[in-house]
Order: sequence, then C-alpha cells, then structure tokens
Amino acid sequence: MSSALDQFSASIGKARTADAVWRLLEELTGSLPGHRLFTVMTVDMQAGLARRAYSSHPAEYPVSGTKPIEHNSWFDIVHGKRLRFVANTIEDIATVFPDHALIASLGCGSVFNLPVVLCDELVATINMLDRTGHYDDARVADAEAMLRLPASLCCSLALQFGDSRMSGI
Repeated sequence: MSSALDQFSASIGKARTADAVWRLLEELTGSLPGHRLFTVMTVDMQAGLARRAYSSHPAEYPVSGTKPIEHNSWFDIVHGKRLRFVANTIEDIATVFPDHALIASLGCGSVFNLPVVLCDELVATINMLDRTGHYDDARVADAEAMLRLPASLCCSLALQFGDSRMSGI
C-alpha cells in the first residue's frame, strides 16, 4: 500500500493534464482497494447531471457520457450525507444503478463510490467496481483512509487544468 502511495506522490507533481491525473488515481486505486472498472463522475447539480470525466473502459463507459442525477437512496448517502457507498452484490447495485446489466457483463458485482468534496461542494465521485463481495469492511476502511486526500488533489488539479468535464463545479 505505501509503495503505491509513494509512487502516486512521486508522479502526481509531473502530471500536466486531467487525464494524466485520473490515470495516476486509477493506478493508485488499483493497488487498494482494487477494481475491474474505474470511473470518475463529476457533479453538475444545476444541470442535474453527472458527467464521466474518466473511464478505465471507454468503450462501455465513454468519457463523453452523462447520467441524470437520480434522487434515490444512493443520492441520499453520497450527495446528502457525503458518505461512501458500498454494495457487494449485483442485486444491491440494481436497486440504485439502472446500468446494472452492463456492470454485470463486465464481471462486476460490487461497487465502492467515494465522494469528493471541495469548498463544501460535492464535486465528484470516484467509482470502483469489482467482483461480487470484493469491497469488504476492512478493505473499504483502508482504501477510504488512503484515497480521500489523493482523490481531492486529483479533482483540484483537474479543475486547475481546466478540464471541461468538470463543468458545473
């Protein structure tokens, strides 16, 4: 874990684009908690849309994609309380994500969403998906502790680099 964070720390200062920043965060999250699918969704509450800023699977989840913000239990947890969201079965995922069939087709049956808050605004969610049952309590607690600051830094840098996918923030 610390070597992955050391590598991230050594590399992040060299990043010059939002895509480079997101790739570094994807690499870091690959070490802990791990994932088969990694995306970053930004939030535009005025437009009522979440925009995909980065995707490890651009064919299935292109960065040009948007989703309407749905006011469901996921929204209450992530947007309202600004807490992580974890579901460890495709059935639980299906209760909050309409694209659950696509998620399952990628071999994913669990999800860990980490909200990123800057200046008291929810600006993005870091989304990691993996096999059923992957995001147990210990793995999520360790990952959340390790990822909060790097995720905030990456969002700040993407904004600094003028990433148009961060619009509405």
